[in-house]
Amino acid sequence: MPKLRFPEFDNSKWAITQLSTFADKITDRNKNNDVSRVFTNSAIEGVVDQEDYFDRDIANKSNLTNYFVIKKGDYVYNPRVSVAAPVGPISKNKLGTGVMSPLYTVFRFRNRDNDFYEQFFLTNLWHAYIKNLSNTGARHDRITISIDNFMKMPLPYASPEEQQKIAVCLSSIDDLIDAESRKLKALKKYKKGLMQKLFPTAGKTLPEWRFPEFVGKSEWCINPLGKICINYDSKRIPITEKDRVAGDIPYIGASGVIDYINNFIFDEELLCVSEDGANLIARTYPIAFSISGKTWVNNHAHVLKFKYKHTQSMVESYLNMIDLRDFLTGMAQPKLNRAKLDNIPIPLPDDSEQQKIVDWLSEIDFLIVSQSNKIEELKIHKKGLMQGLFPSLEEADV
Repeated sequence: MPKLRFPEFDNSKWAITQLSTFADKITDRNKNNDVSRVFTNSAIEGVVDQEDYFDRDIANKSNLTNYFVIKKGDYVYNPRVSVAAPVGPISKNKLGTGVMSPLYTVFRFRNRDNDFYEQFFLTNLWHAYIKNLSNTGARHDRITISIDNFMKMPLPYASPEEQQKIAVCLSSIDDLIDAESRKLKALKKYKKGLMQKLFPTAGKTLPEWRFPEFVGKSEWCINPLGKICINYDSKRIPITEKDRVAGDIPYIGASGVIDYINNFIFDEELLCVSEDGANLIARTYPIAFSISGKTWVNNHAHVLKFKYKHTQSMVESYLNMIDLRDFLTGMAQPKLNRAKLDNIPIPLPDDSEQQKIVDWLSEIDFLIVSQSNKIEELKIHKKGLMQGLFPSLEEADV
């Protein structure tokens, strides 16, 4: 029984059954290559168009005959594990007809009213079953489980009325999260548009918009980045993978910021700029970000120090706004090397106008952070509800 019940269902019982009781594995192949829309199952975004998600085609669209054809409402299990999906995600296809790699397991509920199970698969209550009956294959990041065992996955079962009540409750929170996420996206779009007006475009020395007190004042100076900061790259102290241990010191790596190193080299406010060009184009977090306190930085990021904090903030905003692809070197794995970094032209006004712009953008950043926190709080609230509204299958005799 779940820990939380709607009062009208207090006297009704739950049962445990198997996935195969309600659903069938999809085995339809794209025999004639009729369907060219390729989907992938992301741990964060669910079922998405592969071309949009990777910004390019991964599959060979001329040979999709072995791919599974799936329809809207079908479910997809991606056996690739990640931090967000420790045993891989199960997601509902909300896009339409497409094809999925044969590496995925796809299944279809016989009853179209299955929103209850869509929410169940967003919990971790089914993870223990997958872990107990699976192993990692040749690739350490991929789960291996037989189709028969997968389809025997235990599922909780309640009356259709209670299932619908739970699904509606959780879906309403999803709708609220989506609405707040759209607001966050709008704030970020507003900031980006504002920066495009407040900074000069390429080849110009004046922005389109200026605060009234600076109209008619001197033009902005354009200097190569290497002339307005000190590069700290040479101050890094190498450390091998085997010597890295968890600690309180943040570690700046190719994938962002993680708590990884108990040693440090930098202990002041600095600017980090990623060197990994491939990630620069695809990533969703800033390619330039401020760091402060004791921090270890690996060789996938440049470390810069500025005389004034407001100049650092101006440069950070500018680098995150412009397209850096023209400054990358290499083909398969583009890099923003030191020579190219030093030559990026940076437009800057005098200190007073810099401070005005930074203060204004900081107000928007505060709104963005507040909105992001609000969304995270909603997600935490929903997660707590899900843990209470579904029974723990580990406690059941299955």
